[in-house]
Amino acid sequence: MLIVEDDSTLRTALVQVLEREELNVRAVADADEARREAQNFRPDVAILDVSLPGSESGFDVARWLKGRGDIALMFVTAADALEDRLRGFDLGADDYLVKPFAVPELVARIKAVLRRAGRLVSSTVQVRDLVVDEATRVAIRGGRELSLTPLEFELLLVLAKHPDKTFSKRQLLALVWGFADFDPNLVEVHVSALRRKLEEHGPRLIDTARNEGYVLRSGR
Repeated sequence: MLIVEDDSTLRTALVQVLEREELNVRAVADADEARREAQNFRPDVAILDVSLPGSESGFDVARWLKGRGDIALMFVTAADALEDRLRGFDLGADDYLVKPFAVPELVARIKAVLRRAGRLVSSTVQVRDLVVDEATRVAIRGGRELSLTPLEFELLLVLAKHPDKTFSKRQLLALVWGFADFDPNLVEVHVSALRRKLEEHGPRLIDTARNEGYVLRSGR
């Protein structure tokens, strides 16, 4: 997958989001880099911003990519005018998402594009007695379904997909909420609530790494 996005913070967040889906992702900032990367990488899906540095736009990149073969396209951009959307779809876009967006919505839309492009995405993650099914958005521990809010589910999914990896509060804010900077208490409150629900059916899974963040232990 190729990401063409000039905002470095968003570009990094998109890479993190998609890599936790176990996708092979390359990210660049402008049209020239996109062409160079596409020639070497030959992606089957491209996520494009419309406004890019230099004289060429995401529309120009889309036209060039489509001219090289069958590739799925998705625009993720602040260009929200009707004519921009129509132009994107005229160029063969599979979807068009306007910024700002919710991270869960972005992931769901990208997965829909991947399915249409024939990519298989694994939906189930298991860590010890915890099973998280992303497709059905169900989490089960000790044979019992957990009653989670949408944000608690997304938070659990991030941690469960990378057991034993410590995530800082800033990283979790970017991956779950889509924020680069925000009150870290937001993360603490949701982690505490998630812990309580998990620990109703077994011992602690999510630990606090002092001065670093949170980690879901695999027990290995």
